[in-house]
Amino acid sequence: MLILLIPLLLGSTGFGQQMALQSQFLFNEYTINPAVAGYDGYTRINLSGREQWLGLPQSPKTHIASFQTRLLNSSYIVRKNPIRKNALRPSKMARVGLGAMVFDDRTGLISRTGFQITYAYHIPFQESQLSFGVSAEGYQFKLNKDGVELNDPNDPYYLAYDFDAFVPDANFGVSFITRELSVGFSVHHLFQSALKLGNKGNNNYQTLRHYFISGGYKLVLSDDWLLHSYVLLKATNKFNSFQSDISSTLFFKNTYWLGLSYRTPKFIIIKAGVKIDRLYIGYAFDHSMDNLSRYSIGTHEFSLAYKFGGSIRRYRWLDHDLY
Repeated sequence: MLILLIPLLLGSTGFGQQMALQSQFLFNEYTINPAVAGYDGYTRINLSGREQWLGLPQSPKTHIASFQTRLLNSSYIVRKNPIRKNALRPSKMARVGLGAMVFDDRTGLISRTGFQITYAYHIPFQESQLSFGVSAEGYQFKLNKDGVELNDPNDPYYLAYDFDAFVPDANFGVSFITRELSVGFSVHHLFQSALKLGNKGNNNYQTLRHYFISGGYKLVLSDDWLLHSYVLLKATNKFNSFQSDISSTLFFKNTYWLGLSYRTPKFIIIKAGVKIDRLYIGYAFDHSMDNLSRYSIGTHEFSLAYKFGGSIRRYRWLDHDLY
């Protein structure tokens, strides 16, 4: 019966597939923390595509396009001059970040196609920055009924399902960065919106609240080499699906990078990329170290990013060349 199939599909891939997995989350951290939107003063466009567990039928596929920027609000301040009269001088207050994202995530018979709109507020200090962000999110949750096989085509649960639902929700995040250190916390699916796929009272399923805790550190090895180590912890409000990513990426002249990650329970991820002027190109390969490797040829993820504009003069301490 279809009523037994839905919860299996919703929970069959553990932590990942109520939210799409990403191996190059540092390439576009905005997708996991809305506080990051516009954090470095650049306008950027990111594109990514992920083909997960190739070789398996109906394997997960994720495509994301995002945009983020920092608003420069014109204002005026009084400049004191000991010789001439005081005068109003223009000033740039750059504390507001904006972001937008569209995504398409497909797992088996389930697809999620939606958008996210973000407002972030950045509080700069002399050599650090505290940021807050909130996102409004909505997506179309759809079950492909053409892929459902039933012994009884007149199954009452099957006939009662609409197979399509729009799900509104919201996300929140906070981030703190210095030249070397970054830490962040975010919560997705704050409202835990219900997925009502039919007109029966027992056809409601609720999205899980997802928590992310991140931390990174940049270690300068020489004039040409830099090591960026990062940890990302992920959990849901049921706390029975916990996952962690531990990653280190080595940069050469802020132009080339090669990284290695371990994701629980048993995944090794190799990452590489190159910067060409303001274009950033990245690739990641996920390899499973359990029985899944017998049936799948791994996961492939490609990312592109392009930056526009110049750095904000008062935030020169930020390292803008990484990602």
